[in-house]
Amino acid sequence: MTIVKICGITTLEDALVAAEAGADMLGLNFFKKSARYIEPAAARELTTALRAQLGAATPLLVGVFVNDIVSRISVTMEQVGLNFAQLSGDESFEMLREMRGIAFKAIRPRSKAEALDDVSYYGQFPLTNTRIPSILLDAYKAGEFGGTGQSIADEIAVAVNAISTRLMLAGGLTPENVGERVKAVQPWGVDVASGVEGDQPGRKDAAKVKAFIEAAKAT
Repeated sequence: MTIVKICGITTLEDALVAAEAGADMLGLNFFKKSARYIEPAAARELTTALRAQLGAATPLLVGVFVNDIVSRISVTMEQVGLNFAQLSGDESFEMLREMRGIAFKAIRPRSKAEALDDVSYYGQFPLTNTRIPSILLDAYKAGEFGGTGQSIADEIAVAVNAISTRLMLAGGLTPENVGERVKAVQPWGVDVASGVEGDQPGRKDAAKVKAFIEAAKAT
């Protein structure tokens, strides 16, 4: 069954909606320029309350970081109580290795060739933890680091999936198209942020979240 990550969570209400709908992972964004940025102190309150209500049923909590340093990422992860980190900037495979298996890399290739090169490059440090993706594939947009709502071509996604142990597909996914994308690409997991929001970035639409998870896991 497809793993689902609901990213850009900013409120306890949205976290509970996603968890109760069957989300396997929740993403909290610590990139200050993101419209979905959440302060570490607020994130700590959210995760503490979430675990108090859900206990062992709490989804995996993933922090999204962009071009940050390992020490700051580690401090934030400990402060907030995160399970894993998503590196969504221009980080090196050496940094991935330094994170010792608790981080995975998001890539935004501009072509199939670049995508395959990226997978090979970051694959120098293989991730053996089966609870996280080996790579997250998102659509490229100049100056942006995800959450753009743009889609990546199936051709690129299928090619990456063929050489990836656990591909998480992101970019332009919605409740209406996620089922078809899962059938076409057959990824290990899918990641969505803007595709389950209303008019306000960072606030999730409960009906869209539930429809998205149902469609992704039904395939």
